[in-house]
Amino acid sequence: MFLVVPDPAHGLVAAPQSSADLTPLTEAFLAEREFAWNDEVEAYTREAGHAPTDVDDVANALRELGHYVFSCNVPLARR
Repeated sequence: MFLVVPDPAHGLVAAPQSSADLTPLTEAFLAEREFAWNDEVEAYTREAGHAPTDVDDVANALRELGHYVFSCNVPLARR
């Protein structure tokens, strides 16, 4: 399972629920889309492209790879 959301501090975030979600195809897809692993948030992030259409494109592609995906097009406020 993945969470795909825009984040004001990290750009577009694709967060796997566990390491079992990181299949070779999934990791290759994320690298191809210029995501990099971010240890701080334990997720893949990329600074560019976090418009609603980018969120939807990444979420739909992860679904096509067989993942369950939760996504949100609005950045969540930090508390």
